Amino acid sequence: MSEVKWVTEPNDYICTLPKETQDLAKEELREDDNARRQALESMREWIRMNPKILNSRLDANFLLRFLRFKKFSVMQAQEAMERYLLLRQSFGIAFNNFDMRIPMMQDLTDLGYMFASPIRDRLGRRVIIARPGVFDLEKFTNADMCRIHGIVYETLLENEEDQVRGFVHIADGQGIGFPYLTLFTIKEAVRIVKNGERTLPMRHKEVHVINVNPSMKFAVDFGLSLISEKIKKRFHFYTSKDDMLKAGMIEKRVLPKEYGGDIPMAEMISQWKEELYKRQPILLSHDDMAVREELFSPQARVGAVSALKRNGTTCGSLSSQDDVLYGVTGNFRKLEVD
Repeated sequence: MSEVKWVTEPNDYICTLPKETQDLAKEELREDDNARRQALESMREWIRMNPKILNSRLDANFLLRFLRFKKFSVMQAQEAMERYLLLRQSFGIAFNNFDMRIPMMQDLTDLGYMFASPIRDRLGRRVIIARPGVFDLEKFTNADMCRIHGIVYETLLENEEDQVRGFVHIADGQGIGFPYLTLFTIKEAVRIVKNGERTLPMRHKEVHVINVNPSMKFAVDFGLSLISEKIKKRFHFYTSKDDMLKAGMIEKRVLPKEYGGDIPMAEMISQWKEELYKRQPILLSHDDMAVREELFSPQARVGAVSALKRNGTTCGSLSSQDDVLYGVTGNFRKLEVD
């Protein structure tokens, strides 16, 4: 058998995190030099010996995102990584070709659909600002939506500080109405939300939501029913940006000027685009990662969440036949949440 040319080769890890961040990693994630060294060795050996994995990154930065996500439980990190790799391949229309040169990606970024503030909050966390109301349903597709999310999240996850400290999300629901519910089927929405929480190696610390249309409350409640109690408790809802600021959980300085901060949104987006382009080569290299889909269960390949409990994996694109096989019932009351 020929030697595999891995997407990235193993490297000797040198920790460059500030001491404060290292202390936080030790306290919250059980991470120290010894745990890191042993875990990275175990992860690399497991990847090399795993018949399901054809190719992957082996550099420390990539593997550590899964270890930190699972607080250095090596077995859980391996399961998360396997699910992640299958997600990328089986849901390829949304998770491949993370190229910021694609006009749709440039347009969504320039519109401020989703970007990260250049200012960290008082706990050193990056703040991700989402404005889904600018998503033009006549111009963009659900694949565009998935891809821009992937570009944003993968770019941020390349930063070790973010892997350790996690993220704060601010979502502005202004302009969101019933037509947006047609972007995904119920089954797709269930699988995206559930697999997103369990598969993408991000530490979601707080989620702040403003300007939710009262007529969309049922959809918000349905979405909340799909996530874990731990994450659900981190959601905070406000009637307006002023109410959010009065609550005192979000610092004005991390926000665009249009939301009460000091830096104009256009300037924040310009700085964010520099980060995106800097990370683009490594994000594009992810398309060379691959798994043997035939070694996964049919449920795992189409993203059935129940497959996660059977050593399967993650969220996939769904055909109408898949929906028939795995059971969309057509209403929330009878929905099989799988």
